[in-house]
Amino acid sequence: METPTPAETSQRIAELRTEHRSLDERIAQLATNPDDELEAKRLKKRKLQLKDCIARLESMLIPDEPA
Repeated sequence: METPTPAETSQRIAELRTEHRSLDERIAQLATNPDDELEAKRLKKRKLQLKDCIARLESMLIPDEPA
């Protein structure tokens, strides 16, 4: 498996943040309708997965420092 370049990683982070924001908006819309509770839970779970993935990718951008 090929290691992505920092530019590719930054681009992926930007894409994930965009998806995260759109999920945020969709969840806010669903909050007004209690019939969509299951979909809201599913979207919240996906949002958390995105947050974890973003954090992982951001940590890849931090250079290792010698001890």
